[in-house]
Amino acid sequence: MISINLKRVAGDYGFEATDAQGKVVKIDNSPDGGGIDFGARPMQLLLMGLGGCSGIDIVSILKKQRQEITDFEMSIEGEREAGKEPSLWKEINIVFSLKGEIEPGKAHRACALSMEKYCSVAETLRLAGGNIQWKLIVNDVPFQVD
Repeated sequence: MISINLKRVAGDYGFEATDAQGKVVKIDNSPDGGGIDFGARPMQLLLMGLGGCSGIDIVSILKKQRQEITDFEMSIEGEREAGKEPSLWKEINIVFSLKGEIEPGKAHRACALSMEKYCSVAETLRLAGGNIQWKLIVNDVPFQVD
């Protein structure tokens, strides 16, 4: 079982979440909702978790294939349901940007495996009704699926 401790430490909504190893994440509400910009919003953390989960998958897969990654970035944009409570992620768009000695086909396969099979956060968001779309850029060249 995973254990997280959450403690209010700043203003009304500024929390620190600490895992069992002592790693801390700062969480806050938006200033419009009474927050003080102390930390990330909880729904933003879901998209960050998606990025981290998928990034770990992709790097792991490509390392096993002896692909040399010199730079890895992801851009993630999300749109939430309008006028609903709770307001879930409806549309999520990801751009994977990789650089290095990487075969584009292997990078595409690694991204597909992460998004469709391995990334638990992606599956959690999908099961909640989120539509996740992604594309890949390798060494500044967009990958085109034939």
